[in-house]
Amino acid sequence: MQTGKGGRLGDVLVLGMGKTGVDVALYLASLGEARVSSVTLYGGLSSAPGEAASRLEAAGVRVVLGSEDVRGSYDLAVVSPGISELSGFFRGAREHSRELIGEPELAWRESPGRWVAITGTNGKTTTTSLSCAILREAGLAARTVGNIGTLATSQVAGRAEGEWFVAELSSFQLATSVGLHPRVAVLLNVTPDHLEWHGSLEAYAAAKERVFANLVPGDLAVVGVGDGWCRAIADRLDARGLRVLRLDARRDAGTPCAAFVRDGRMVVRLDGVEHDVCATADFALRGEHNLQNGLAASALALELGVADDVVARTLASFQALEHRIEPCGEVGGVSFVNDSKATNTDSVEKALTAFEPGRVVLMLGGHDKGTDLRSLAEAVARDCRAAVCFGEAGERIARSVEAARDRQASPVRVVRAPHLREAFDAAVAEAREGDAVLLSPACSSFDEFSNMAERGRLFKSLVAAHADEGRR
Repeated sequence: MQTGKGGRLGDVLVLGMGKTGVDVALYLASLGEARVSSVTLYGGLSSAPGEAASRLEAAGVRVVLGSEDVRGSYDLAVVSPGISELSGFFRGAREHSRELIGEPELAWRESPGRWVAITGTNGKTTTTSLSCAILREAGLAARTVGNIGTLATSQVAGRAEGEWFVAELSSFQLATSVGLHPRVAVLLNVTPDHLEWHGSLEAYAAAKERVFANLVPGDLAVVGVGDGWCRAIADRLDARGLRVLRLDARRDAGTPCAAFVRDGRMVVRLDGVEHDVCATADFALRGEHNLQNGLAASALALELGVADDVVARTLASFQALEHRIEPCGEVGGVSFVNDSKATNTDSVEKALTAFEPGRVVLMLGGHDKGTDLRSLAEAVARDCRAAVCFGEAGERIARSVEAARDRQASPVRVVRAPHLREAFDAAVAEAREGDAVLLSPACSSFDEFSNMAERGRLFKSLVAAHADEGRR
């Protein structure tokens, strides 16, 4: 096991009673009195007695339910990522604690060696999974942790000596990081998202930039420079004297460290040495955005000493992740693709690059975040055969696409449906042989589902039922 200093933590406060809060509190309680004097968990206003509270109390955790009024004095507070730094709950924890951090920061302090970190508005889960797959193909011990679904603290006790933690980190998690120091840090992109949590796009971008906060000149910062926020971040990292790899699938940045596509080949340059990784046609994942993800993962792996042929072999064999441009079958010459993870407009625009223009029947809708729809609507009017708009945001999306259609004199059809099931039936009716029915909603799922995975699984079950009907 790789361990940190193992210092005394004292009295610890944990905020939130979701998976992160419960697991962190249980981990802290397991450290024993030699390191932790007490663990107190505040569940928040909606928390109530139940199995989780009983488990915590049985482990010796003091549990406060139904309240955000933090009382007492604590040496350390660990805040769950769903609790906004703008909330009174968060401020209360800060006021009553000597230090406030998030769960990845705690895990890093407990086991600080061999971390790499990946963040970005879109693409971070694919890049994290692909990076880990390349490292494993090279024979290195590696596991994914963080926002990808596995808490890093839950993996500390069983971590092998020399094992890499490949951490997907959200803006929420990075906002509460202090000393976290990855060997390679990746920022793929910054586009508007989670503004209700951070309060502004500036604060959101600043949280993302924290992934680089503790890098030193021997480390590598990989920055996708396709947007203005990231270009400015790359310039600031240059000014700090760091090694900055500029990532842009469309063009060579011309810097000593860069990753790009040239003449149909994926190329990574590290300190002036070029690695011709593979042909874009050999990469298993579709879409320009996945070229960015593949280049980022390749750069990370090459920096850690993985051989070029191992990187190429993994890129050719890697399969699409569930809910991320995931092929779900073909019926009557129409392919069905589940991209339920696309919960913002930018991710949908990127997804459309994976398909032939004019051959997509796009299913859009869900919980309305109030996002600006103009750019998305222009892309849909330009590239889709039809847009089926459903859910809470459906009507607003439909009107925006219709306005873009009128501006472009586009033939795209706009169809309205109340829920996903009806939207699926409408999409099937609109599709023609050679088309793709793409669920890429541009919205979160909370108007109809508990999460995006539940939404994606329903879509896949509808595809399976439709295929069964076609065989009868």
